Amino acid sequence: MGMGKDHRQRLRPAARGICILTAWFALWALAPVAPTLAAGMERCLDSLQAREAVLVSAPSGQAVAARNEALGCVPASTLKILTAFAAIHEMGLDYRFPTDAFLDRSGNLIIKGYGDPLLTSGSLAQFARRLAGQVSEFNDLVLDDTYFDEHIRISGRGGSTNPYDAPVGALCANFNTVCVRRDGQGRLVSAEPETPLTPFAREKVRTLGVREGRVTFTHERSEATYYAGHLLEYFLEAEGCRMRGTVRRGPVPKGAEPVLRFDSPFTLETVLQRMLEFSNNFVANQVFIAMGARRYGAPGTVSKGVRVMEDVASKVLRLEGLQVAEGSGLSRENRVTPLQMIRILDAFAPYRGLLRKKPGMLFKTGTLSGVRNLAGYLQGQTGGYYAFAVFLGPSGARLDGIMDCIREGLP
Repeated sequence: MGMGKDHRQRLRPAARGICILTAWFALWALAPVAPTLAAGMERCLDSLQAREAVLVSAPSGQAVAARNEALGCVPASTLKILTAFAAIHEMGLDYRFPTDAFLDRSGNLIIKGYGDPLLTSGSLAQFARRLAGQVSEFNDLVLDDTYFDEHIRISGRGGSTNPYDAPVGALCANFNTVCVRRDGQGRLVSAEPETPLTPFAREKVRTLGVREGRVTFTHERSEATYYAGHLLEYFLEAEGCRMRGTVRRGPVPKGAEPVLRFDSPFTLETVLQRMLEFSNNFVANQVFIAMGARRYGAPGTVSKGVRVMEDVASKVLRLEGLQVAEGSGLSRENRVTPLQMIRILDAFAPYRGLLRKKPGMLFKTGTLSGVRNLAGYLQGQTGGYYAFAVFLGPSGARLDGIMDCIREGLP
């Protein structure tokens, strides 16, 4: 169920993907639902409501089960499969998000972010260690987050403290969240040994009245950027690199001297694997916005990310009519039909090992209020993989039963 020995040779799937999809479409046009298998699933499919849909495709392209397969559905987090495919097409699995450091003529250290979704405490500690080898002291720590537009609004993202509502930004740390607990004296402390609870973060969390857990502590872009800056300041000081001034935001000035380009310890392959495994909305939209900025130029915006996704869907996957509002599946404005999802899955097949795994299944869930979806690959008894898309609404509680029904009908 892994990606196979030839996985690395398939990092640029566009030309091969088009050929595979062309052949698949031809099979789809010629292959109706297999009558013997469909009959066994008919009762199960009859339980679906009017706005629910199922499509299961055999390795040959034959539809094993189909109901409302052309219905535009809210994909929820199953959209992340398309986001992952577009990112692989645009960047390649070996891509690493950079973060740059500069020194200006006034002795200020400027840090420019490019949307690294996994700029964690561990990454910042490594960055600080390398910076301290180049810079022993500096005046202000200046944070440049201009690679993303300042007024990004992700459709469907709320203002709660839940991590799935964390805001995006060009220079963010730890998914724009903090993980806290109370010590024996009831004091607020970090729940992660590798992450200090800086005074800046402690004050923000304290005002929320949070007792413990991982929380989104701010929805202000400037505050999220400052959190990353104060963490970096802490790690620089631990390495003996002294700041004489303050932490502030600002762009890289003209004439600033490049000091260091820090490439993330994590490849895009790891980023996408974690995004899909934990269904991380922040990571998905960081990748989504960064793709747009990379192709169409800074600043990254939602509209540029949409253009990339729609272009990949149209030109690589040969899909028309798909609606994309953002990259995580949070928005109810996203629309994908089961037919379109099966085509996405067919193109994503070389990378299916990035998905979550259960015995005989690789999959991505998608859940919103009134929506419960599942898409991925089921292994048949003969060893081949069947692509499936199950989009349910109010009857989502029956998802497990429908999946059992599908499994029983596979040869």
